[in-house]
Amino acid sequence: MNAASVIHAQPPTLIALVLFTLVSLGLGVVANLAERKGSFMEKYFLGNRSLGAFAVALTAAVMSGGTFVGFPSLVYSFGWVVGLWICSYMVAPLTVLGVLGKRIGQLSRKTGAITLPDLLRERFGSPTLGLLTSILVMFFLVCNLIPQFKAGAVILRIVLPTEATNLFVPEDSPVAADTAYFIGLAIFTATVVAYTTYGGFLAAIWTDVFQSLVMAVGVLLLFPLAMAKSGGIQQATIKGMELAGDGFGFGPGAGREFHTVGLAVSFFFMWAITGMGQPSTLVRLMAFRDSRTLRWSIIYLTLYNICIYIPLIFIFVAARSILPNLKSADDVMPSLVIALANPYLAGLILAAPYGAVLSTVSGWLLIVSSGMVRDVYQRFFRPMASEKEIARASYLATVAVGLIAAIAAIRPPQYLQLIVVFSSTGMAAAFLMPAILGCFWKRTTATGAIAAMIVGASFTLGLYLLGIFGPKSFHLDWLLPANPEIGAKSTFRPYYLLGLDPCIWSLAASLAAGVIGSLMSAPPNPDRVSLFFGLQPPDAPAPATLDLHPELGSKVAH
Repeated sequence: MNAASVIHAQPPTLIALVLFTLVSLGLGVVANLAERKGSFMEKYFLGNRSLGAFAVALTAAVMSGGTFVGFPSLVYSFGWVVGLWICSYMVAPLTVLGVLGKRIGQLSRKTGAITLPDLLRERFGSPTLGLLTSILVMFFLVCNLIPQFKAGAVILRIVLPTEATNLFVPEDSPVAADTAYFIGLAIFTATVVAYTTYGGFLAAIWTDVFQSLVMAVGVLLLFPLAMAKSGGIQQATIKGMELAGDGFGFGPGAGREFHTVGLAVSFFFMWAITGMGQPSTLVRLMAFRDSRTLRWSIIYLTLYNICIYIPLIFIFVAARSILPNLKSADDVMPSLVIALANPYLAGLILAAPYGAVLSTVSGWLLIVSSGMVRDVYQRFFRPMASEKEIARASYLATVAVGLIAAIAAIRPPQYLQLIVVFSSTGMAAAFLMPAILGCFWKRTTATGAIAAMIVGASFTLGLYLLGIFGPKSFHLDWLLPANPEIGAKSTFRPYYLLGLDPCIWSLAASLAAGVIGSLMSAPPNPDRVSLFFGLQPPDAPAPATLDLHPELGSKVAH
């Protein structure tokens, strides 16, 4: 089992995973049939704002291919220090749900917003801001979909029987593994696009809840197997240090390059703070039922994160001693499961990472397709389109986005978690400060929100370009030293200015730009501000509704 070649599962593992996939598809069908009330847009993209506490908690858990493929690969490669990478997830429920949750829910109902561009456009009365939000959401989320499709394909590549990889190319051919990857990518794409397209938001939510429960079961089953096989965490750590160096067992300051003190601080902000600015999180906050739901969600999510992330660190520290010579660190999760569990149990445990990827992709597909349909097609081309036309456009957009991401994943990145970090940083840098300022500061203007969005996203992109090409390529070597040799070694890496991740600089720059831009521009219209910070007549239509259907304006109570 310790060979560097790819480990393949036995057929019963594939059967178990197929059954799991069929259940997910079935939930998509049932979700589509179960919810018939409300408009198509509100039902398909927000589930009629009816989420309960358990659903909000598990769907806000941000489990993804990064959680079960990217994060384990870093633990396997670098050891205990990666615990500092993820430790802020223990407090993330307080920030992600607690800081913005109630206010985003209020604003989304007052504006009638269905998407994040809807929300920001109507809060600030700026079509330009709405369009900019749509473009940036689609760009960063499509980037983030690529490693998720890779993660799904990697799991299926290992689960597929070796005979399946030989249908087109002999196994001893140098491209045999790629053939298995392509087959896995095709199966994953067909599955996730089918149930998301048919079932919409509720399909994503119902499968999120089901898959989140399976994830917890899978992790709790894998934990004792890994501990028993490795001889305990002490033996696993000692063996890992022998294989990967002393840094495998130590934290920042022990002469290691991957996770310095600066990066440890950076990644506390990365997950606990920037998680608030993710479009997927903000959309979930627009869909919860009431304030009581939100409070219970914080408790449920905290407990869930503890049950998932702490065992994962122990499991993949142990994995280094169990599978010391894996060819690709991104293969460690499925390879470890197959090495430790009997075929049927392996299928159940592998449903955890596979479910995480499915649930993440389904939610993000809907966010991107809703931006294409609601914020571009309906707003600029067909503002009076019928529900039937909007439904057809939504289905087509969801399929198209899925196919684009699958094509981009044909040549996947190494260390997929690096792409996850890039896109997560970019989205938070673009959207977090406009959302916070818009929720809590009446003086915020459209100019300030646009400045915060552009400056935050530009800082992220600029620091990544500097990291990839170097200061010398941009004739900045007279001002900036060479990129510090820290972080995971990859051609896709940011410039770590003063040893800090771009998320620190991007968030700070975005906040400064938002405040300065607002103070330097004319104060916002007090009537519009009062819509969001004061009480409104119960029969007053939302601004977003008026924008699309001006004939409803006569219903406003004066």
